[in-house]
Amino acid sequence: MRIFISSMLLVFISACSQPILQKEVSYLTVLHTNDNHGRFWHNKHGEYGMAARKTLIDQLRGEAKAKGHSLLLLSGGDINTGVPESDLQFAEPDFKGMSEIGYDAMAIGNHEFDNSLEILDTQQSWANFPFLSANIFDKLTNKPRYQPYTIIKKNNLTIAVIGFTTTDTAKIANPKHVGSLAFKKPEAIAASLLSEIQQKHQPDITIAVTHMGHYVDANHGVNAAGDITLARSLPKGALDIVVGGHSQEPVCMAEKNTVDVTFSPGKPCRPDHQNGTWIMQAHEWGKYVGKAEFKLEDGQLTLLNYALLPVNLYKLGSDGERLKQLANEYIEPNQALKALLLPYQQRGEKQVLGNVGYTNGKLEGDRNKVRLQQVNLASLIISAQMTAVEADFGIISGGGIRDSIQAGDISYKDVLKVHPFNNLISYIDLSGQQIVDYFSVIAKFPPDSGAYLQYKNISFNWQDGEIAHVKIKGQPIELNKTYRMSINAYNASGGDGYPTLTDHQAYVATNKTDAEVLKHYIEVNTPINIADYAVDNLETNAN
Repeated sequence: MRIFISSMLLVFISACSQPILQKEVSYLTVLHTNDNHGRFWHNKHGEYGMAARKTLIDQLRGEAKAKGHSLLLLSGGDINTGVPESDLQFAEPDFKGMSEIGYDAMAIGNHEFDNSLEILDTQQSWANFPFLSANIFDKLTNKPRYQPYTIIKKNNLTIAVIGFTTTDTAKIANPKHVGSLAFKKPEAIAASLLSEIQQKHQPDITIAVTHMGHYVDANHGVNAAGDITLARSLPKGALDIVVGGHSQEPVCMAEKNTVDVTFSPGKPCRPDHQNGTWIMQAHEWGKYVGKAEFKLEDGQLTLLNYALLPVNLYKLGSDGERLKQLANEYIEPNQALKALLLPYQQRGEKQVLGNVGYTNGKLEGDRNKVRLQQVNLASLIISAQMTAVEADFGIISGGGIRDSIQAGDISYKDVLKVHPFNNLISYIDLSGQQIVDYFSVIAKFPPDSGAYLQYKNISFNWQDGEIAHVKIKGQPIELNKTYRMSINAYNASGGDGYPTLTDHQAYVATNKTDAEVLKHYIEVNTPINIADYAVDNLETNAN
């Protein structure tokens, strides 16, 4: 009898329990960085650096595991170019450091093409995670040149991660490195690729890891379309998350389509949300690790919280200057990773040791200046290049100047930070009319772009939409006279969208690099008096 009652009770309990099924709920923590640009080692203030980043990420992994969260670590690309110690070693320490930290995937950035395609393939061999881009195609085969996406299994979650690269790479990367590649519009590829992935893999969460840029309310100006345009081009919520890079900003929003201009290290940050897609970016250089915690319930993904976690950054004053107080508690660098990276740092330091000169003031090369107005560092650079090829005047695009030189001693490292690309210096002999025609194109490139024209020994203005009053060395240009222009091989090859000059019969490329030429000029002309390279911005361009 007891057996019968117990059996009936079990049947009753089982029957009652069936309608009360628990909803399946999963949790995911997404960590992200972008635009590393060679910063595998901490700076002179002890800020960021991969060893401290690993300590923080290891801690975040532990916290996620304790909460029952799956965890994904992604990079928005541009690992290459920015610090000589890394550049001279083709970012080997950076990719090996990322492998030790445990990245799951990264987007291919435009600066991944600062070296040859063979170097990029070698860099992939150094990494234990995939480099992704679905919109870079081989022109000959019309097939993707790189892995378009990866499917990652995390506990009970299937996550699709798709890569996209800015189409601006075709004009801002070195033409000799990307000439065999086609950069197709991501929004033209995304919908069909997402459909294919859905049919093959039925992912629970779909993420785009991109190097395209975040442009508020999709106002991308002269830049190629970015993350918001991509999100808006798809059915609502087709992409759950975008982890981005390229515009090198902390994506923190005050409200819809309004940036939180008050954000600084240690303050709260809310990512952008467009058409059902969360869009995130963690500034640059590993200064922050972005952390987003999500809940997935009944197919609905909800952002629980988000933060940009500073990696040993100092707080900033109202004037933007670094204060003496850290924005967070000090993060002790991971000793094993530091030991792995130390030989690379030491090897790189040996290659850049030694001062080459002195300047009595700052030579301005900051990104927010050199792409907007004429600067004294450009004047110095063009002077060096003109001298090297005995030119009458010279030009360089603002995007070719990558850093400032501070007042005081100038080291070889300072020079390499200004010129990390090893562009060859060249020259071309043109008639006055050809110069007027050429400048009618390049002087129209707008401010706030890498193509913005820096120039020396030539002046001009605009009249009724046409270039006018052109002078070389202060004298009106003679249309039938021949003049020599200095230019680097990157711009001459069509880099930054400049008209191609390399097929012109009067074009000559030297074997001297921009860094070598600048170093020699500083050595010969030190001390550098910034008054000798002062510029005014009274001359107008087309904008």
